[in-house]
Amino acid sequence: MAGAASALFLLDIKGRVLVCRDFRGDVSAGQAEKFFTKLIEKEGDPESQDPVVYDNGVTYMFIQHNNIFLMIATRQNCNAASIILFLHRVVDVFKHYFEELEEESLRDNFVVVYELLDEMMDFGYPQYTEAKILSEFIKTDAYRMEVNQRPPMAVTNAVSWRMDGIRYKKNEVFLDVVESVNILVNSNGQIIRSEVVGALKMRTYLSGMPECKLGLNDRVLLEAQGRSTKGKAIDLDDIKFHQCVRLTRFENDRTISFIPPDGSFDLMTYRLSTQVKPLIWVEAQIERHSRSRIEIMVKARSQFKERSTATNVEIELPVPSDATNPNIRTSMGSATYAPEHDALLWKIKSFPGGKEYLMRAEFSLPSVIAEDALPDRKAPIRVKFEIPYFTVSGIQVRYLKIIEKSAYQALPWVRYITMAGEYELRLI
Repeated sequence: MAGAASALFLLDIKGRVLVCRDFRGDVSAGQAEKFFTKLIEKEGDPESQDPVVYDNGVTYMFIQHNNIFLMIATRQNCNAASIILFLHRVVDVFKHYFEELEEESLRDNFVVVYELLDEMMDFGYPQYTEAKILSEFIKTDAYRMEVNQRPPMAVTNAVSWRMDGIRYKKNEVFLDVVESVNILVNSNGQIIRSEVVGALKMRTYLSGMPECKLGLNDRVLLEAQGRSTKGKAIDLDDIKFHQCVRLTRFENDRTISFIPPDGSFDLMTYRLSTQVKPLIWVEAQIERHSRSRIEIMVKARSQFKERSTATNVEIELPVPSDATNPNIRTSMGSATYAPEHDALLWKIKSFPGGKEYLMRAEFSLPSVIAEDALPDRKAPIRVKFEIPYFTVSGIQVRYLKIIEKSAYQALPWVRYITMAGEYELRLI
């Protein structure tokens, strides 16, 4: 971060200061009032949604959580993205201590709030933002702390996200490669938006300070090693790593090397903006009969290989708000009418690849509608599903190595799963 933060303010929904922590002495407490005045002025401009406000030499960067505004003021040229990320980390830490961050929880825990802010930022520079580490030496009930309590090794160690002295009887690593498919299809069957958002989610139960190395079928790495990349390598976009990953090592030789935190965390997220074939294609034909009855025929087809199977498939089809007396038949699964959502829900527990299923439904329409009335704006068809042991991008974990000086045996487990994200097919 190029510059340093001057002060941090926590304000209520009316702009009153609940907590103020001055780090550098060059911003007064009255700046919060100027910030809130500028914020109110921005609300009148629908095109201005930036979390940054500038006024008279002072830059304000803020986020809102529930009924609390978290704002940092600075007179220096700070990295806005780093400041916003720090504010989100402050929210995570407070939620770890107070269950939920609200005005009431702040008022009940002023002492702990100031202790946390003193440890999380020093002279305007972020320090420790991991809730697990902070909870080792800042307790919610401060009077329970031991007088001669020593800070955990993580505070004095370069690895601030992991405590020293962790021991497990059984050392295990679980790695889940989770991909969400976002697709938007118009009424003509054309794909308007298509992307895959992936994450490498890890759960580590390892003793000591283990060094982990992860290898993927990354095209850049395989080409650098002179290996064949035909049909086996992928190009990852918008890669984001957890802070434990050594970025310099990755930039040099594309090796993902890291000392993992204890427990669950996201090692890496990525995005693929390539055209994706819809994994489950849904077609719907709607016929109105004499304006008093509607008939719907839905065809669902799985467009992935037969060796894979989608589970927990749910197709949500919109129906008129005045529909009654449903008569539903399906070739697979079960379908129910959900009047509270004005939708028909078709659930299929197991949907193998290369299969096609049908559903027919009839509804009565008691409402009288004028012939020249405009058609209702229909909601899109929404699809949910999960496909285990399958990835759209073709990403593969080539190896996952755990290195520890004590040379203990660790068991790595790798699992793949693809699920529907924002998966919508428009009717009109």
